[in-house]
Amino acid sequence: FRDNGGFRTPKPAILPFFKNCITERVMKMIVGKVVGSVVATRKNERLLGSKFMIVEPLEKMSKKERIVAIDNVGAGIGEMVLVAKGSAARIGCDMENAPVDAAIVGIIDDSIGLND
Repeated sequence: FRDNGGFRTPKPAILPFFKNCITERVMKMIVGKVVGSVVATRKNERLLGSKFMIVEPLEKMSKKERIVAIDNVGAGIGEMVLVAKGSAARIGCDMENAPVDAAIVGIIDDSIGLND
């Protein structure tokens, strides 16, 4: 890193690395289908009482990799949901100090253009 008037800027050699990280993290909210649930009897104390669901993102929204998301809205298996990722997930489920990276923040009742 180089000092730039009080700001630290990356050296040019590592800028491509940061560029790749930024483009992969642009999608902070995705739409997906709940395909299962996870039960964890032992977990971080900040996650006690939380329900975890397995969400498969729509193909257009993200990589086809399933994610585990905390569920504070009562989603069920088979429902289409709105999932916040990253720090937006912690804020969206009011758990700023918990180890949460994905949270179901809404159940989709109707949509236009998702399946186009």
